Amino acid sequence: MVEYIVAGKRRSALLLLLALMLLLGGCAGGGGISGSSGGGWVVVQRGDTLGKIASQADIPLLRLQRFNPGVDSRRLAVGQRLMLPSQQERAPGGGPYRYQVRRGDTLYSIARYFGSDPQRVQAANAGIDPSRLEVGQLIQVPLGGGGSSRAASTRAAPAASRSLPDPGPLPGSAHGWGWPLDQYRIERHFGRDAHGTLQPMLLSTSAPAQAKATAPGTVRFASGMRQLGQVVILHHADNMQSVYAFCGQLRVSEGQSVKQGTPLCDIGRDESANAYHLLFDLRHGGKPVDPARVLR
Repeated sequence: MVEYIVAGKRRSALLLLLALMLLLGGCAGGGGISGSSGGGWVVVQRGDTLGKIASQADIPLLRLQRFNPGVDSRRLAVGQRLMLPSQQERAPGGGPYRYQVRRGDTLYSIARYFGSDPQRVQAANAGIDPSRLEVGQLIQVPLGGGGSSRAASTRAAPAASRSLPDPGPLPGSAHGWGWPLDQYRIERHFGRDAHGTLQPMLLSTSAPAQAKATAPGTVRFASGMRQLGQVVILHHADNMQSVYAFCGQLRVSEGQSVKQGTPLCDIGRDESANAYHLLFDLRHGGKPVDPARVLR
């Protein structure tokens, strides 16, 4: 389970954020079962089993397992995220899946989740504009063709980027971005911790401040997430994404276009540390990027 520490306080919801950005979608808040009739997600709590979750969500166990390929029912981890299928979705043994688009999804993220190939998913959904997916839209997801088995591809998701390949060259647009805060101290640099777990950058200030958009983009998510406070996710040109967590009051709404420097949120105060923190994450095609490569 991915964890991070701020001023001696253990927080265990970072997995939710990293899995979300790894999959580029499913921006649902954690904490208990939500959205089972219309499709959603559940975050594993202490004492949960796959059978218990299936019973609480009123979903057949086999159906829950098929929509979470690669999940080992004997090794559920607290904080792990599971997909809850909607009534409109189908998962026949040989495929293809009928999948209902969730908030923040892309064809790439959907293909990765089910171990398919993005090009095959695109071909199976002729006429659908991959840049204009709509929440609730039903698409076909053919199985296989992803270069690895379904189990292998999805086992990487709970590891929260531990085994992701290098994202490679960044697009030309990903340079000279501004920092999300005017005055800040780097509490933790981007990189792996002592356990080898990849951690995003953590910034802090001693005074109230607003997080600002590092580059022009569109707000794809602006809402609360368990133990992460309010979270803003921006999508930028060339498949770049930026994440701003530990926010207090939000200053933007989903679907809003923003310019570089647009205030996104008031960052939250950690009472125990008498400081304000901002968790900042950058992604390229869903893969983690060191902000030092992009921010000026």
